[in-house]
Amino acid sequence: MARPIINVPAKARRGQVIEIKTLVSHVMETGYRHTETGERVPRDIITEFVCVYNDEEIFRATLSPAVAANPFITFHTLATESGKLTFRWTGDNGFSETGTATIEVE
Repeated sequence: MARPIINVPAKARRGQVIEIKTLVSHVMETGYRHTETGERVPRDIITEFVCVYNDEEIFRATLSPAVAANPFITFHTLATESGKLTFRWTGDNGFSETGTATIEVE
């Protein structure tokens, strides 16, 4: 498993809208392709992404086979207090990856 790439501002003003960007390495096999011998290639996708900010869920996405490999997810949230953001990707075949970032709110 590869380390996720997470971009969160190190500092923000209280009440400021911040942009969060994430990327995780994953091949994302749709399950629709077939091998040269006609066998179906099993589906292997990330099915869910969740972001938690100081123990409160602030973003959730359910992903489908139409999402590209190495999914890049961008979203915005309000900087309310200093703390930790936890990012979790889960998927088929037991895939699970977690990353964290911290933010200082002034």
